Amino acid sequence: MNYLESLILSILQGLTEFLPISSSGHLVLAQHLLGVKKSGIEFEVFVHFGTMLSVLAIFWKDISAILKSFFTKIFKVSELGTNLKADENFKLAVLIIWASIPAGVTGILFEDKIETVFQSPKLTSIFLMVTGLILISTRFAKNNPEKDFNFVSSFLVGVAQAFAILPGISRSGSTISAGMLAGINGVKSARFSFLLSLPAILGATILKTKEIFEFSLFDKVPLLLFSALISFITGYIAIKFLLKVISRGNFSLFAYYCLTIGLIGLIFLK
Repeated sequence: MNYLESLILSILQGLTEFLPISSSGHLVLAQHLLGVKKSGIEFEVFVHFGTMLSVLAIFWKDISAILKSFFTKIFKVSELGTNLKADENFKLAVLIIWASIPAGVTGILFEDKIETVFQSPKLTSIFLMVTGLILISTRFAKNNPEKDFNFVSSFLVGVAQAFAILPGISRSGSTISAGMLAGINGVKSARFSFLLSLPAILGATILKTKEIFEFSLFDKVPLLLFSALISFITGYIAIKFLLKVISRGNFSLFAYYCLTIGLIGLIFLK
């Protein structure tokens, strides 16, 4: 992969990471069309790291308050129940950890099989169409503006994130949809989805950074850092855009794009 190919794929990653159209799916299809050959998933991990930084930039005040509350109160075991009820930031931190478990377990148990799926444009196209159907289902969601996440609804979102490890299943699309189908409004669901992405992306980045040192892949570092920077910039733009779309109630419109791209890929890609 050269810098021009990296630029194209990083822009694609940044724009599609938070839009509900599957960044990993678009990367698989784009790499197939460009004829890019690579080993492992280091590139995907670092461009995801760039988009993670865009979440930090936009939600820094929220994240700072959540972390401060969590580390201040987590060691007060006798007061955990009270803090969960009285402190929204502490509760949100616990729910994010709780909802991160399904994806963490799935990634550890099925890492090799998942990497194999990343090489199949046909499967990716099918999963893109599945994402389209998921997005359409949100039209039937009955959202209560007063309702917030609890242990049941957050875990359902976590399960949705676990399935989104597959290329073509949009992480933002499936997690936001899960929240909306649980009766939580789109803006709250999107915020929880963005915050939930942080532990998973950070964990994957740490593991792949370790591999770079273990296998002396230092020649890849400049290209990976360049890719992360580009995906950060475009990811920031994508988050701002998606929040506006959701606030206007147009979230399900992305379904038609996913269905179209998935169908085209299924027909024309080998």
